[in-house]
Amino acid sequence: MFSLSSIFRLLSRSSQRYLHYRSALPVVSARSQSKTKYDKHHRSTIARPIWSSAIVGSEGMGTFNNVKRRTDQTKKASLVIFDKDGTLIDFQSLWTPWTKKLVARIQEATGLTGIEGKICDILGFCLKQQKVVPGMLAEATTPQIKVEMTKMLVGEGLKETNVKEILDRVWTEGNVRNPDELKKIGELETLFKILKKNNVRIALITSDNRKGTDELLDELKLTEYFEYVICGDDPDSEPKPSPYNALKICKKLGVDPADTVMVGDTKTDMLLGKSAKLGWSVGVLSGVGQIGDLLPHADHIVEDIEDILPIILPFDDWQSSYVYSSNDRFLVKPKDQDHTGVPSAKSPVNLAIFDLHGTLICIHRKYPKFVEFFCSRLKRMTGMDMLAKLTKLLGLNEDSTRMMHGVLTEGTPSEARGVVVEALRREGIAYQEAIMLVNKIWKEGEFILKSEPTPLSSNLEETFKELKRNGVKIAINTGEPREFVVLDLMNLGLTNYIDMLVCGDDPISQAKPSGHNTLLICNELSVNPSKTVVVGDSVGDLQMGGSAFVMKKIGVLSGVGNEEELKPYADCLVPSIENINDIILEKGKSEATDGSGVSDKGRETFSCFQKSILSPASGSGSQMHQPCRSFSTSRPCSVHIASDTERYDFIIVGAGSAGCTLANRLTADRNRKVLLLEAGPRDLWHWDSWKIYMPAALMYNLCDDKYNWYYHTEPEKGMNNRVMYWPRGRVWGGSSSLNAMVYVRGHAFDYDRWEKEGATGWSYADCLPYFRKAQTHVLGANDYRGGDGPLHVFRGRSKNPLCQAFLDAGVQAGYPFSDDMNGYQQEGFGWMDMTIHNGKRCSAAAAYLHPIKSRPNLSTKTNILARRILFEGKRAVGIEYLKDSGVQKVYGEEIILSGGAVNSPQLLMLSGVGNADELCQLDIPVVQHLPGVGENLQDHVEVLVQQECKQPITLYKAQWKYPHVMIRIGLEWFLRQTGDGATNHFETGAFIRSEPGIEHPNVQYHFLASIINDHGRVSGDRHAYQAHVQILRPTSRGYIKLKSCDPREHPRIVPNYLTTEQDIREMRDCIKLTREIFQQKAFDSYRGPELTPGKDVQSDEEIDEYNRNMSETAYHPSCTCKMGSESDPMAVVDPTSSRVYGLEGLRVVDASIMPSVVSGNLNAPTIMIAEKTADIIIGNKPLPRASAPVYKPKSLDSQR
Repeated sequence: MFSLSSIFRLLSRSSQRYLHYRSALPVVSARSQSKTKYDKHHRSTIARPIWSSAIVGSEGMGTFNNVKRRTDQTKKASLVIFDKDGTLIDFQSLWTPWTKKLVARIQEATGLTGIEGKICDILGFCLKQQKVVPGMLAEATTPQIKVEMTKMLVGEGLKETNVKEILDRVWTEGNVRNPDELKKIGELETLFKILKKNNVRIALITSDNRKGTDELLDELKLTEYFEYVICGDDPDSEPKPSPYNALKICKKLGVDPADTVMVGDTKTDMLLGKSAKLGWSVGVLSGVGQIGDLLPHADHIVEDIEDILPIILPFDDWQSSYVYSSNDRFLVKPKDQDHTGVPSAKSPVNLAIFDLHGTLICIHRKYPKFVEFFCSRLKRMTGMDMLAKLTKLLGLNEDSTRMMHGVLTEGTPSEARGVVVEALRREGIAYQEAIMLVNKIWKEGEFILKSEPTPLSSNLEETFKELKRNGVKIAINTGEPREFVVLDLMNLGLTNYIDMLVCGDDPISQAKPSGHNTLLICNELSVNPSKTVVVGDSVGDLQMGGSAFVMKKIGVLSGVGNEEELKPYADCLVPSIENINDIILEKGKSEATDGSGVSDKGRETFSCFQKSILSPASGSGSQMHQPCRSFSTSRPCSVHIASDTERYDFIIVGAGSAGCTLANRLTADRNRKVLLLEAGPRDLWHWDSWKIYMPAALMYNLCDDKYNWYYHTEPEKGMNNRVMYWPRGRVWGGSSSLNAMVYVRGHAFDYDRWEKEGATGWSYADCLPYFRKAQTHVLGANDYRGGDGPLHVFRGRSKNPLCQAFLDAGVQAGYPFSDDMNGYQQEGFGWMDMTIHNGKRCSAAAAYLHPIKSRPNLSTKTNILARRILFEGKRAVGIEYLKDSGVQKVYGEEIILSGGAVNSPQLLMLSGVGNADELCQLDIPVVQHLPGVGENLQDHVEVLVQQECKQPITLYKAQWKYPHVMIRIGLEWFLRQTGDGATNHFETGAFIRSEPGIEHPNVQYHFLASIINDHGRVSGDRHAYQAHVQILRPTSRGYIKLKSCDPREHPRIVPNYLTTEQDIREMRDCIKLTREIFQQKAFDSYRGPELTPGKDVQSDEEIDEYNRNMSETAYHPSCTCKMGSESDPMAVVDPTSSRVYGLEGLRVVDASIMPSVVSGNLNAPTIMIAEKTADIIIGNKPLPRASAPVYKPKSLDSQR
């Protein structure tokens, strides 16, 4: 049943020609009737090299990736076309002896000697290595080989007619009847059954002749699986790599070539796939081709044929086809019946996690025998009688017949051996001697642990079938070694039903009662803990479920725990696993009950303990009774904090622009202890952090999930239902470590509008002093600029003539020139300010966090995920977070959320703060009803207008097509932080009004002397320039909502772009006004054809359609926890304190508290918000209000 050649390492090439290592997923999903093969061929860890692209001559570098990430995006194949020799059968075992025999026969028939090398050269046989290599034997047909062989022999002096007669006489086919020569690669019949079960059709293309091929397929019993076979001597066929045969099969079977996969072991197989334009080609390393032969033409490379399933089937289709040992995976035959289903509408359970020994398998049969054997051997070897002591230490009862709670049943084998080693040391045995004794005897006794398991139910398989029919996923979590567990599951016939297996010797497994493994399983299977049931026989099992806040914990009395021990931790108790589905599937709810939630039938087999949960919606005197405690990310009951638990004065969640600023200002007083939490890594200098600090490299991190949340919106109805990419920073510095470093404050009237919208104390006169406090401008301080703040701001000074042309064109079009768009006059064209200092990005982390990271009163934690805010009543007292899949808690006097417009409302809602109706739908207990949380989402949407450039003066030559230029730019930056690498290249921009009557600019430009598309993921293909143009005060409003109560699941992001007539009209005007600017005289010597929208886009309808298809986020999400007056039902934050309304000890400080989006980029305003709020938190007197004047147009009757 198992293919002993199946290897879990896959090599695959990405679109950038990188090699990826595909690690095996921890899934056991198949059944075996026999364990003999497994025992016989158990292998140690397999170590295969990971070939870098440098070895194979590919561009880029070797990288690592995992199967799960690949398979989430895998397209299902409709047809697989296989090569035969080297792909399905062992090429060397069949054709090496054949080659030797053929050489001998030719030499004997011709009388020629010394031609062995020439014959082997033609065939492709290496005499030194004694193996077939890429050549005619592997890649050509028999007639083609004979033609070349004839030419060689004629060259040796033989007549052509004699040569052809000799070759026909000595030529034979491979001996497919000899088992020593015919060896299949992997469990082909199992593989083909899996493909057929998934409705994947199978065909074969081989260069061998029809007679030998038919005999081989019959011998291997594979004929029935192939729907079409084409051989080298078929009359209507063409030799590889011609696409003819593949296209012929696709046509005959009615399959689109794009849905077809070619699988083979040679270069010609891969070329065939490419020439036929098949969907993808997979090279296997089990034949003659090596990575260097296959990779230039293969889309993926695998070790052997059994590894193709993750490449040709979606994850849900292939994951049940493998069973995993500790270091390998094996194909298993699919079940005849289909036991899959969808979650029942009557049952909220999506996942059941079972303990194994004591729950499914009798624990009292193996372990007492094992302990008795161990002690007997120990006495024989040392003379020491340790039975009584080890019985107690390992957890047996007094007469050594029954297992109780102890390390043997609840710990890992390593922990159990450690207990025995310590016992021997106390008896006087030296440490190393004790280790040797324990390991040796333990190994000898493993035959007992591997013995046939005794199930605790006569219908385990039927129990699991019923769960699968109801759509319930099944996982096993045990402390036993994976090797033994797999054997037990095979013997019980359960492997086909298990979706995931976590064992005691897994590298990242944690011992019970930690909730780590439960959360790991839920995460891997994409199931919320609130939809999960844990079933086990020990206190550790149930505590494990409780730590993960699962929906229900079921104690089983057939193992080590008794009723008295388990009852405090269980929601239900059952005598055995026999009728467990009555509880898991809540069958009792469909039958008559007496009000307890337990049916009469159910009461015969189990008892449920009802938990009272205070319902905050019903008043303090009302209680809601449930048969189990529902999972929630925030429980309204009190949180017990141990007296010795470390507490902080402030816990800041999010080390972005606001979080770094707050950390700096709040730790200025050494008596305040501050903890800064960040979901991503540090940005400090390491091997690839140059991508953060080099200004010109900004696109690298914008499109990489290492430092990026990598969000996507829901399908946007105003954008033709496009799902839009939303990068947000997940690193020290947050989005200021990813953004384009453009420093824009917005317009003065934005802040005056805030005050009118209810944000008392946030007018421009109040905010300007804090803009100045934060800033050190390269041009020095004045009434608008700062001169001694942490954030360094640089002014653009590009020598590229296109930048000056853009400014001149704006003036020629009738717009003013502004010498400081962040000062007196925003309106007009001018040089941009940038957060760049000494040639490097000056992120919020570089400006505010790095200089103070060594302060003794500042603690930081990275790579953690905030799970919920902890409350005592209405007071926030701490944060519960995930770290390496484990749950941890920290406590503070005040909690400050600085996660941004997505993460801050998400964490509030996960914690029970938000719209009560929506929280209740997710079973999240309501702490505070605030319907404005997540609402009022505002963002700028931008579109590109691109123009070809007639002169070669753009940044086109700085792209990867000109590596010598890139190297020069890179070296100059690395050595001196100067040159083209030291700027963001957005050095000029503009703010204009799109129509008369508008008080201040509503359109913004960023000009770039190059072209990029799709967030920088697509580079330009010519010299060109572009304008990024966006509307600044959109009237469309969106929202952020939870998809589930799992903090790891990204929320629903719905910006609702272009859903109002005003937004559509203003975006249309953006195109028209930009075209006018690009037609000015200043661009005459540079202007080529318009690339986008293009000459065919002219009418209003065509422009609107272009905007719907091509507009993207400008990366300015905001306003989802807006400040406002207490009378505003949608306000979340009190503007006078930044505290969340109705709660104590909880503030929000980031772009989410903006009442409305400002007219510009958000990094500078967000830092200003944090600077101003820091004074509020500390209790400092606000900085004196500013009195600097603000430009106003002379008349609003004209657009410019």
